[in-house]
Amino acid sequence: MVISKHPSKLSLPLTNPGVTTVLEYLIIKFPYVDPQIWQQRVTDGKVHCHDGSLITAQSLFQAQQRIYYYREVESEPSVPFKETILFQDEHILVADKPHFLAVIPGGIYVNECLQNRLRHSTGIEGLQAVHRLDRVTAGLVIFSVNPDTRHHYHHLFATRQIHKTYQAIANTNGDEDLIGQAWEIKNRIVPSEPRFHMRVVEGEANSHSVIRCVQQSTQKALFELNPVTGKTHQLRVHMQALGWPILNDQYYPILHPPAADNYSSPLQLLAKELQFIDPITQRPRHFSSDKNLLL
Repeated sequence: MVISKHPSKLSLPLTNPGVTTVLEYLIIKFPYVDPQIWQQRVTDGKVHCHDGSLITAQSLFQAQQRIYYYREVESEPSVPFKETILFQDEHILVADKPHFLAVIPGGIYVNECLQNRLRHSTGIEGLQAVHRLDRVTAGLVIFSVNPDTRHHYHHLFATRQIHKTYQAIANTNGDEDLIGQAWEIKNRIVPSEPRFHMRVVEGEANSHSVIRCVQQSTQKALFELNPVTGKTHQLRVHMQALGWPILNDQYYPILHPPAADNYSSPLQLLAKELQFIDPITQRPRHFSSDKNLLL
């Protein structure tokens, strides 16, 4: 059994969804976790409140109460690729993430994630990611070093004050010269079934990307992608909408059955650059991944 070294936390919602106890809420909040697992965690003292007091099977639901628990799995894979620290000061750390490594714990990954690796290598236990990348996407991730200034960097992403540039490779038929062409994609993306799989529906747009082709061979093309919004799987869905799903994508256009990672065929999507005005120093920041996608 692999148990997380750091607690996960959640705040109980303001509106009670029709439960009496915290345990009942955890069971409906996480439908893919067997109820007996939550019951055992509570019995073993692995769920507690912000003040450290333990949650029991009888603990009553209290709106906005913060709950802490420790994720656990039978075993977790070790990702055989290394991250690189590109920049660090007293406020932020910028890391270059490899493909297949989660940013934070999730699914079968409890301790094997970028955040935990960096906490271990830097000794900064409070290090926290201020945004996310898909596990299968490589590239730049910003972490907050100082809890007192963390909210300023969260605000940059929330208010779209960070310019993000990605690279992606897709198969093309080679009949059309795409180099220099650009596309502005605006549509409405919502969860489908299963919920991690997104789809485009009619309605007011909630996603926006600008995509252009920068290089092309007989069968493939390299695209530069600038997401304006940050919806889940946005770039993957938008490339599919253009008719060029990203190479080695296991979700789009067809959701493949769960399988072990094929390290020789990573998703050809890279978070290449981040540009913003630092909210603390007011200086321009420009970070670029050491990686490149090659046709």
